Amino acid sequence: MLVNEWGPVLAVILGIVEGLTEFLPVSSTGHLILVGYALGFTGDVAANAEISIQLGAILAVIVFEREKIGRLVSGAWQEQARFRSSLHDTQHPTWAACFHASIQTHPNLWFMLGLGIAFLPAALVGLAAHGWIKSHLFTPHTVAATSILGGIVILIVEATAKTSRAMSLDQVSPKQAFWIGLAQCASLIPGMSRSGSTIIGGLLAGLDRKVATEYSFFLALPTIIAATVYETWKARGTFTDQDFLALGLGMIISFLVAWAVIAAFLTYVQRHTLRVFAYYRIILGVAVLLIFR
Repeated sequence: MLVNEWGPVLAVILGIVEGLTEFLPVSSTGHLILVGYALGFTGDVAANAEISIQLGAILAVIVFEREKIGRLVSGAWQEQARFRSSLHDTQHPTWAACFHASIQTHPNLWFMLGLGIAFLPAALVGLAAHGWIKSHLFTPHTVAATSILGGIVILIVEATAKTSRAMSLDQVSPKQAFWIGLAQCASLIPGMSRSGSTIIGGLLAGLDRKVATEYSFFLALPTIIAATVYETWKARGTFTDQDFLALGLGMIISFLVAWAVIAAFLTYVQRHTLRVFAYYRIILGVAVLLIFR
Protein backbone atom coordinates (compact mmCIF):
# COMPACT_ATOMS: atom_id res chain seq x y z
CA MET A 1 0.00 0.00 0.00
CA LEU A 2 1.54 3.30 -1.09
CA VAL A 3 1.41 6.15 1.42
CA ASN A 4 -0.26 8.43 -1.13
CA GLU A 5 -3.11 5.94 -1.67
CA TRP A 6 -6.10 6.08 0.66
CA GLY A 7 -5.91 3.11 2.99
CA PRO A 8 -5.06 2.12 6.58
CA VAL A 9 -1.52 3.59 6.60
CA LEU A 10 -2.60 6.99 5.33
CA ALA A 11 -5.69 6.92 7.56
CA VAL A 12 -3.49 6.46 10.65
CA ILE A 13 -1.20 9.32 9.59
CA LEU A 14 -4.11 11.69 8.96
CA GLY A 15 -5.83 10.54 12.16
CA ILE A 16 -2.78 11.50 14.21
CA VAL A 17 -2.50 14.88 12.47
CA GLU A 18 -6.22 15.56 12.97
CA GLY A 19 -6.18 14.58 16.63
CA LEU A 20 -3.14 16.72 17.36
CA THR A 21 -4.39 19.86 15.63
CA GLU A 22 -8.21 19.97 15.74
CA PHE A 23 -8.52 21.79 19.06
CA LEU A 24 -5.31 23.81 18.93
CA PRO A 25 -5.45 27.23 17.19
CA VAL A 26 -3.32 26.04 14.27
CA SER A 27 -5.93 24.62 11.81
CA SER A 28 -6.39 20.89 11.49
CA THR A 29 -7.73 21.21 7.94
CA GLY A 30 -4.68 23.24 6.97
CA HIS A 31 -2.33 20.62 8.38
CA LEU A 32 -4.24 17.79 6.70
CA ILE A 33 -3.97 19.61 3.37
CA LEU A 34 -0.23 20.16 3.82
CA VAL A 35 0.38 16.54 4.81
CA GLY A 36 -1.73 15.40 1.87
CA TYR A 37 0.28 17.47 -0.58
CA ALA A 38 3.56 16.35 1.00
CA LEU A 39 2.56 12.69 0.55
CA GLY A 40 1.00 13.19 -2.88
CA PHE A 41 -2.52 12.55 -1.57
CA THR A 42 -4.76 15.07 -3.35
CA GLY A 43 -8.07 15.16 -5.21
CA ASP A 44 -11.69 14.48 -4.29
CA VAL A 45 -10.98 11.48 -2.06
CA ALA A 46 -8.35 13.49 -0.17
CA ALA A 47 -10.63 16.49 0.34
CA ASN A 48 -13.49 14.26 1.50
CA ALA A 49 -11.27 12.28 3.87
CA GLU A 50 -9.70 15.43 5.36
CA ILE A 51 -13.13 16.70 6.37
CA SER A 52 -14.82 13.43 7.35
CA ILE A 53 -11.98 12.25 9.60
CA GLN A 54 -12.72 15.18 11.94
CA LEU A 55 -15.67 13.26 13.37
CA GLY A 56 -13.29 11.15 15.45
CA ALA A 57 -11.87 14.22 17.16
CA ILE A 58 -15.31 15.63 17.91
CA LEU A 59 -16.34 12.36 19.56
CA ALA A 60 -13.40 12.91 21.92
CA VAL A 61 -15.03 16.16 23.11
CA ILE A 62 -18.30 14.35 23.79
CA VAL A 63 -16.52 11.73 25.90
CA PHE A 64 -14.23 14.20 27.67
CA GLU A 65 -17.02 16.64 28.49
CA ARG A 66 -19.77 14.02 28.93
CA GLU A 67 -20.61 14.99 32.53
CA LYS A 68 -20.81 18.70 31.76
CA ILE A 69 -22.80 18.03 28.59
CA GLY A 70 -25.20 15.88 30.60
CA ARG A 71 -25.69 18.62 33.20
CA LEU A 72 -26.24 21.28 30.54
CA VAL A 73 -28.76 19.24 28.57
CA SER A 74 -30.58 18.11 31.72
CA GLY A 75 -30.59 21.65 33.12
CA ALA A 76 -31.83 23.13 29.85
CA TRP A 77 -34.65 20.57 29.67
CA GLN A 78 -35.80 21.44 33.19
CA GLU A 79 -35.48 25.19 32.61
CA GLN A 80 -37.46 25.27 29.39
CA ALA A 81 -40.67 24.46 31.28
CA ARG A 82 -40.03 27.29 33.73
CA PHE A 83 -39.15 29.56 30.82
CA ARG A 84 -42.52 28.95 29.15
CA SER A 85 -44.25 29.77 32.42
CA SER A 86 -42.27 32.99 32.77
CA LEU A 87 -43.65 34.24 29.45
CA HIS A 88 -47.01 34.68 31.19
CA ASP A 89 -45.46 36.34 34.22
CA THR A 90 -46.62 39.94 34.64
CA GLN A 91 -43.70 40.75 36.93
CA HIS A 92 -41.66 42.01 33.97
CA PRO A 93 -43.38 44.87 32.11
CA THR A 94 -41.55 44.42 28.77
CA TRP A 95 -40.23 41.59 26.61
CA ALA A 96 -36.71 43.00 27.03
CA ALA A 97 -36.99 42.82 30.83
CA CYS A 98 -38.36 39.27 30.59
CA PHE A 99 -35.50 38.31 28.27
CA HIS A 100 -32.77 39.68 30.55
CA ALA A 101 -34.36 38.09 33.60
CA SER A 102 -34.59 34.75 31.82
CA ILE A 103 -30.88 34.82 30.92
CA GLN A 104 -30.11 35.08 34.64
CA THR A 105 -32.58 32.45 35.81
CA HIS A 106 -32.28 29.92 32.94
CA PRO A 107 -28.51 29.80 32.23
CA ASN A 108 -28.40 26.25 30.89
CA LEU A 109 -31.25 26.86 28.47
CA TRP A 110 -29.67 30.04 27.14
CA PHE A 111 -26.29 28.37 26.85
CA MET A 112 -27.82 25.74 24.55
CA LEU A 113 -29.72 28.39 22.60
CA GLY A 114 -26.51 30.41 22.39
CA LEU A 115 -24.71 27.46 20.81
CA GLY A 116 -27.42 27.39 18.15
CA ILE A 117 -26.98 31.13 17.57
CA ALA A 118 -23.19 30.72 17.30
CA PHE A 119 -23.55 27.77 14.93
CA LEU A 120 -25.80 29.50 12.39
CA PRO A 121 -23.47 32.07 10.71
CA ALA A 122 -20.79 29.57 9.66
CA ALA A 123 -23.44 26.98 8.79
CA LEU A 124 -25.21 29.35 6.40
CA VAL A 125 -22.03 30.73 4.83
CA GLY A 126 -20.52 27.26 4.61
CA LEU A 127 -23.60 25.81 2.95
CA ALA A 128 -23.50 28.55 0.33
CA ALA A 129 -19.75 28.63 -0.29
CA HIS A 130 -18.55 25.13 0.62
CA GLY A 131 -18.21 23.87 -2.95
CA TRP A 132 -16.24 26.91 -4.11
CA ILE A 133 -13.97 26.87 -1.05
CA LYS A 134 -13.26 23.16 -1.46
CA SER A 135 -12.47 23.58 -5.15
CA HIS A 136 -10.33 26.72 -4.97
CA LEU A 137 -8.89 27.17 -1.47
CA PHE A 138 -7.74 23.68 -0.43
CA THR A 139 -4.15 24.50 -1.44
CA PRO A 140 -0.83 24.92 0.40
CA HIS A 141 -0.61 28.58 -0.64
CA THR A 142 -3.97 29.37 0.95
CA VAL A 143 -2.95 27.53 4.12
CA ALA A 144 0.37 29.38 4.25
CA ALA A 145 -1.21 32.81 3.84
CA THR A 146 -3.98 32.21 6.37
CA SER A 147 -1.57 30.66 8.86
CA ILE A 148 0.53 33.81 8.82
CA LEU A 149 -2.53 36.07 8.96
CA GLY A 150 -4.06 34.10 11.81
CA GLY A 151 -0.80 34.17 13.74
CA ILE A 152 -0.60 37.94 13.43
CA VAL A 153 -4.21 38.28 14.61
CA ILE A 154 -3.49 36.12 17.68
CA LEU A 155 -0.47 38.28 18.59
CA ILE A 156 -2.50 41.48 18.24
CA VAL A 157 -5.40 40.19 20.34
CA GLU A 158 -3.09 38.79 23.03
CA ALA A 159 -1.30 42.16 23.22
CA THR A 160 -4.57 44.02 23.73
CA ALA A 161 -5.86 44.46 27.26
CA LYS A 162 -9.26 42.81 27.64
CA THR A 163 -11.81 42.69 30.44
CA SER A 164 -13.26 39.22 30.96
CA ARG A 165 -17.00 39.34 31.68
CA ALA A 166 -17.70 35.61 31.34
CA MET A 167 -15.74 33.48 33.79
CA SER A 168 -17.78 30.31 33.29
CA LEU A 169 -19.72 28.73 30.43
CA ASP A 170 -23.14 29.58 31.86
CA GLN A 171 -22.18 33.28 31.81
CA VAL A 172 -21.77 33.36 28.01
CA SER A 173 -24.60 35.56 26.74
CA PRO A 174 -26.48 35.12 23.43
CA LYS A 175 -24.84 38.34 22.18
CA GLN A 176 -21.37 36.97 22.93
CA ALA A 177 -22.35 33.67 21.29
CA PHE A 178 -23.39 35.55 18.14
CA TRP A 179 -20.04 37.36 17.88
CA ILE A 180 -18.17 34.08 18.39
CA GLY A 181 -20.32 32.56 15.64
CA LEU A 182 -19.38 35.39 13.28
CA ALA A 183 -15.71 34.84 14.11
CA GLN A 184 -16.12 31.15 13.28
CA CYS A 185 -16.97 32.09 9.69
CA ALA A 186 -13.27 32.90 9.16
CA SER A 187 -12.46 29.24 9.80
CA LEU A 188 -14.22 28.22 6.58
CA ILE A 189 -11.00 29.28 4.84
CA PRO A 190 -8.44 26.47 5.21
CA GLY A 191 -5.61 27.46 7.54
CA MET A 192 -7.54 30.00 9.59
CA SER A 193 -8.45 27.38 12.23
CA ARG A 194 -11.91 26.84 13.65
CA SER A 195 -10.49 26.59 17.15
CA GLY A 196 -8.33 29.68 16.72
CA SER A 197 -11.14 31.75 15.21
CA THR A 198 -13.64 30.89 17.94
CA ILE A 199 -11.17 31.29 20.82
CA ILE A 200 -10.07 34.70 19.53
CA GLY A 201 -13.71 35.61 18.94
CA GLY A 202 -14.45 34.59 22.52
CA LEU A 203 -11.60 36.68 23.92
CA LEU A 204 -12.77 39.72 21.94
CA ALA A 205 -16.33 39.12 23.15
CA GLY A 206 -15.18 39.18 26.79
CA LEU A 207 -14.71 35.53 27.68
CA ASP A 208 -11.96 34.34 29.98
CA ARG A 209 -9.28 32.43 28.01
CA LYS A 210 -10.17 29.04 29.52
CA VAL A 211 -13.89 29.69 29.02
CA ALA A 212 -13.27 30.79 25.42
CA THR A 213 -11.31 27.58 24.82
CA GLU A 214 -13.95 25.35 26.36
CA TYR A 215 -16.73 27.18 24.51
CA SER A 216 -14.80 26.50 21.31
CA PHE A 217 -14.93 22.79 22.16
CA PHE A 218 -18.69 22.89 22.67
CA LEU A 219 -19.30 24.91 19.51
CA ALA A 220 -17.31 22.29 17.62
CA LEU A 221 -20.04 19.74 18.38
CA PRO A 222 -22.78 21.02 16.05
CA THR A 223 -20.29 22.57 13.60
CA ILE A 224 -18.06 19.59 12.93
CA ILE A 225 -20.79 16.96 13.26
CA ALA A 226 -22.86 18.79 10.63
CA ALA A 227 -19.85 19.26 8.32
CA THR A 228 -18.57 15.69 8.59
CA VAL A 229 -21.98 14.04 8.23
CA TYR A 230 -22.74 16.24 5.21
CA GLU A 231 -19.34 15.54 3.62
CA THR A 232 -19.41 11.81 4.32
CA TRP A 233 -22.90 11.53 2.84
CA LYS A 234 -21.80 13.40 -0.28
CA ALA A 235 -18.71 11.18 -0.56
CA ARG A 236 -20.69 7.93 -0.42
CA GLY A 237 -20.20 7.56 -4.18
CA THR A 238 -16.49 8.41 -3.97
CA PHE A 239 -15.57 6.00 -1.18
CA THR A 240 -15.65 2.22 -1.52
CA ASP A 241 -16.40 -0.09 1.40
CA GLN A 242 -12.65 -0.46 1.98
CA ASP A 243 -12.27 3.32 1.93
CA PHE A 244 -14.91 3.66 4.64
CA LEU A 245 -13.11 1.04 6.75
CA ALA A 246 -9.90 3.07 6.48
CA LEU A 247 -11.84 6.22 7.34
CA GLY A 248 -13.19 4.50 10.46
CA LEU A 249 -9.65 3.60 11.50
CA GLY A 250 -8.55 7.20 11.01
CA MET A 251 -11.45 8.40 13.14
CA ILE A 252 -10.49 6.03 15.97
CA ILE A 253 -6.89 7.30 15.91
CA SER A 254 -7.99 10.94 15.83
CA PHE A 255 -10.38 10.24 18.73
CA LEU A 256 -7.62 8.82 20.94
CA VAL A 257 -5.08 11.54 20.14
CA ALA A 258 -7.61 14.38 20.43
CA TRP A 259 -8.75 13.14 23.85
CA ALA A 260 -5.23 13.61 25.21
CA VAL A 261 -4.79 16.98 23.49
CA ILE A 262 -8.04 18.40 24.89
CA ALA A 263 -7.00 17.75 28.49
CA ALA A 264 -3.50 19.13 27.95
CA PHE A 265 -4.69 22.25 26.11
CA LEU A 266 -7.27 23.20 28.76
CA THR A 267 -4.54 22.99 31.40
CA TYR A 268 -2.16 25.01 29.21
CA VAL A 269 -4.47 27.97 28.57
CA GLN A 270 -5.08 28.46 32.29
CA ARG A 271 -1.44 29.50 32.69
CA HIS A 272 -0.26 30.67 29.28
CA THR A 273 -1.26 32.88 26.34
CA LEU A 274 -1.68 31.68 22.76
CA ARG A 275 1.47 33.43 21.52
CA VAL A 276 3.45 30.22 21.04
CA PHE A 277 0.81 29.03 18.56
CA ALA A 278 0.94 32.37 16.77
CA TYR A 279 4.72 32.08 16.31
CA TYR A 280 4.30 28.49 15.13
CA ARG A 281 1.68 29.55 12.57
CA ILE A 282 3.87 32.33 11.17
CA ILE A 283 6.94 30.08 10.91
CA LEU A 284 4.87 27.33 9.30
CA GLY A 285 3.31 29.74 6.80
CA VAL A 286 6.66 31.19 5.74
CA ALA A 287 8.16 27.70 5.41
CA VAL A 288 5.28 26.50 3.23
CA LEU A 289 5.55 29.56 0.97
CA LEU A 290 9.26 28.86 0.50
CA ILE A 291 8.68 25.16 -0.21
CA PHE A 292 5.72 25.62 -2.59
CA ARG A 293 6.84 28.84 -4.33
